[in-house]
Amino acid sequence: MDGILLSATIYLVAAVIMVPVCSRLGLGSVLGYLIAGVLIGPVFGLVGSETQDVQHIAEFGVVMMLFLIGLELEPRALWDMRTRLLGLGGLQVSLTAGLIAAACVLLGLGWTVAVAIGLTFSLSSTAIVMQTLSEKRLDKTEGGRGSFSVLLFQDIAVIPMLAFLPLLALPELMGTGAEDAAHGVADAAHGAADHGDTHGAGLSIVDRLPGWAYGPVVLAAIGVVVGGGMYLTRPLFRFIARSGLREMFTAVALFIVIGIALLMTLVGLSPALGTFLAGVVLANSEYRHELEADIEPFRGLLMGLFFITVGAGIRFDVFLADWALILGLLAALIAVKAAVLMMLAFLFKLRGRDRWLMTLALAQAGEFGFVLLSFNVQNSVIPPDLQPTLSLLVALSMLVTPLLFILYEQVFARKFTETDVTREADAIDERGTTLIAGHGRFGQIVNRLLRASGYETVVLEHRSDLVDGVRKFGIKTFYGDATRPDLLHAAGLHEARQFVVAIDDKDQITALVKHVRRERPDIHIVARAIDRHHVYQLYAAGADDIIRETFDSAVRAGRSALEAMGEHPFEVEKAVRYFVRHDRETLRKLAAAWKENVDVFDNEEYVAIAKRQNEMMMETMRSDREAARGNALERAWMPPDVRPEEEVDKD
Repeated sequence: MDGILLSATIYLVAAVIMVPVCSRLGLGSVLGYLIAGVLIGPVFGLVGSETQDVQHIAEFGVVMMLFLIGLELEPRALWDMRTRLLGLGGLQVSLTAGLIAAACVLLGLGWTVAVAIGLTFSLSSTAIVMQTLSEKRLDKTEGGRGSFSVLLFQDIAVIPMLAFLPLLALPELMGTGAEDAAHGVADAAHGAADHGDTHGAGLSIVDRLPGWAYGPVVLAAIGVVVGGGMYLTRPLFRFIARSGLREMFTAVALFIVIGIALLMTLVGLSPALGTFLAGVVLANSEYRHELEADIEPFRGLLMGLFFITVGAGIRFDVFLADWALILGLLAALIAVKAAVLMMLAFLFKLRGRDRWLMTLALAQAGEFGFVLLSFNVQNSVIPPDLQPTLSLLVALSMLVTPLLFILYEQVFARKFTETDVTREADAIDERGTTLIAGHGRFGQIVNRLLRASGYETVVLEHRSDLVDGVRKFGIKTFYGDATRPDLLHAAGLHEARQFVVAIDDKDQITALVKHVRRERPDIHIVARAIDRHHVYQLYAAGADDIIRETFDSAVRAGRSALEAMGEHPFEVEKAVRYFVRHDRETLRKLAAAWKENVDVFDNEEYVAIAKRQNEMMMETMRSDREAARGNALERAWMPPDVRPEEEVDKD
């Protein structure tokens, strides 16, 4: 027990120190976990052989992660991505495996060994990539979706790989593979991942079945997952809800994930794929958010622990023994995978930063690489003496992945977000009463409403792909950076009646409002505000109308919530109108007390005004509510006339 507590303390202290530091430095949490593992493992030697056992548990975080990803995908969405799943994913695996195998043959390895290595290194790290994409909010971009399609296909491809690789066994290695593999696992860069056990003979029931029975058993298991998700989970959760015990929801959520993982293991399939399928089936369930809330903390903790074990298992003695060769192989691996991904990004019409995102995100080997290397040695496919070097390559490629994401953010994301340097700004040959900066999800609604009402607008948008896209719908938009004074002048700033700032960068919005107000003190400025504090900055900058981007939608949501509680629509309308009017008055008073470099919680005047205004609102709305209850005739309309139940029964 003491040893377990000591190890747990070491892992947690390393994570608590390194992850926040790396996050504050902009390096991301994944790199923080990896560095923490390197420090407690190879550097200070605080953890040892138990790292492998810890990792076998931690890898269950990958299973939970795919379950949560499945919950975000409806079956229709999964069907819609079939082209990328099969085309993009299939071509990536086959082309990468082929090129790496060819390179291995040129280095003097046998073709069977080369094919096995090619298949192993064609895979990427689902754990690191999906964690980083989610953390950086890149998972909803085209590049993020493309990366997910490739990763999902790779996870599926592991199953036929495990069936195919034993066919490549070398006769001269027969009889020694099992013994050497035991040492090879210990030599693996982070200990061979126990995904191998998921497909091994330990728990599998299909190994003892005749070949003809394997297919029906697997299909039956998949049917149990799909059928159970569709027909059994709702009654189960309703039964648990009646108990009133919050912890039982967590227990049931874990039972679903672990039970499906065990079922997939018994039939020789990947637990991660089984739980992903279950997540897709449950994506339309009313209990989806409950499942997400219960699984997410476990997923985050286990994924962090997994990354620490990867760092802790890196064999620097193997690296130092031949560092030049290993660095050369690492660079070649990343270059080959990046070249294939870039070519496929062109083929599947990913553009700009999305193309580079997918290329850099997937240019590493993955955790399944450890599985396949151990599996290959055990089945006499790869000589055992190659395993330490190959495993180190897998681990190092995973270690540099966060650095590739940083390269993407610092170079390619900025380059393709701000402006396409290869394209000149459009010549603006139109004039309008309103000049709009930005034609994204905010600006395009303003533009459509104005034009539909008969007003001419001039729209500037800095994303070339968006400009070209909306022109296909007949919407005239000019390509150019609205923060450039010369383009604003060319667009008619000095002739327009009003200026609408609809871009999504907080600092640029404020700077643009200040510039326009200096140039045109008389123009009416409508500005998009990112949050409440941004309102104060724009108020000071000189904006006339300041629109918080989520305020109106939140008010509408509040209106729906009141009506759902049984409130009369007229009373709801009164409450909403008063709330909005009072909030605007409060904002003006708070803006006068707001100070640029003082936190609002430390601003005594600001806090006092906010408390006073909030108390006033609560008191006014409460008194209005009580008065309305005593005066039903005040209502502008009455609810439908519904006869009492007993009166209906008489008919």
